[in-house]
Amino acid sequence: MYIHREGIKIIAVSTLIYSVLVAILFYFLPEQSVFHYLFYVLLGLTLLWEISFFRVPKRTINLQPEAVISSADGTVVAIEEVFESEYFKDKRIQISVFMSPLNVHINWFPISGEVTYVKYHPGKFLFANHPKSSTENERNTVVVSNGKGKEVLFRQIAGMMARRIVCYVQKGSKASQGKEFGLIRFGSRVDFFVPLTAKINVKMGDKVKGQQTVLATFQK
Repeated sequence: MYIHREGIKIIAVSTLIYSVLVAILFYFLPEQSVFHYLFYVLLGLTLLWEISFFRVPKRTINLQPEAVISSADGTVVAIEEVFESEYFKDKRIQISVFMSPLNVHINWFPISGEVTYVKYHPGKFLFANHPKSSTENERNTVVVSNGKGKEVLFRQIAGMMARRIVCYVQKGSKASQGKEFGLIRFGSRVDFFVPLTAKINVKMGDKVKGQQTVLATFQK
């Protein structure tokens, strides 16, 4: 495990700010009390959470050429047939994975192929598990074609706490299943839109892991 590059600066700045706060508290209230200890614990836990948030686990990628693996750690909060209006403009099966603030927030490619579409949408900051968050929240849509006639759309969605979506790819980029393409800060969701013919391998409430859990399998 290591700390993501997006988190190094944030953690460093936080450490500096917390150190200054402790110094100010000690300067004005040098006599230690229960309040001091509670304050130290609160700052310590906050810093540990920030470090945990930006952790990048070392995993063996579950390569599945005919499947869609999860781009994120989290909980399956939606599996339904919907009309996808941004890119496909037809019916697809939507699988949504909600990431709590305690989950790893790195995002990985669900399939290999070529990135055929990338579009960022500014928007609201509804709770990420809200049904309308997929179309009304700040979000970033990516589509990958596997070169065999199958395309998967996946959408990074900011939540109530999330205030930045990071995506490192653009149209024409090569996508490798299980490789990182971005992340979301802090607490968010990823939606996947797969063909109606796909076999769904998860159910509501399932805990999934990025790079490993098979969400759906393409049918020939």
